[in-house]
Amino acid sequence: MTIRVGLSSHPRRDDWISRLPCENGIERHVAKVLILEVPTAMCRNIKTLFNFDPPVTDEEVRAASLQFVRKITGFNKPSKANEASFLAAVEEVAAISTRLLRSLETAAVPRNREEEAAKAKARAAERFGS
Repeated sequence: MTIRVGLSSHPRRDDWISRLPCENGIERHVAKVLILEVPTAMCRNIKTLFNFDPPVTDEEVRAASLQFVRKITGFNKPSKANEASFLAAVEEVAAISTRLLRSLETAAVPRNREEEAAKAKARAAERFGS
């Protein structure tokens, strides 16, 4: 994630801007760049699967596993040479995730999928203005 800071409102604006020598009657100003890298909590395409009513399906676990393996490998679709390893990794991650989800316990009331989907849609509309 990159965050851009508006220099015109920055209290120490002059510290952020360098003035270059005047050439041909044109004065140039160079803004020094600030780039902040902020780690995100989770890949946005991988959804929470625990504690829903109805419970998570095998297809949802496999889809999340596929997204995870895509993320860590950097492959959207692996080459033929890597396809077997890629698919084996997806299946192993899915099996481990299923075992994990079945072993977890909570006293919390299961969340409703439709309500959570509506909340996500509202957040997206607010975020992207659509």
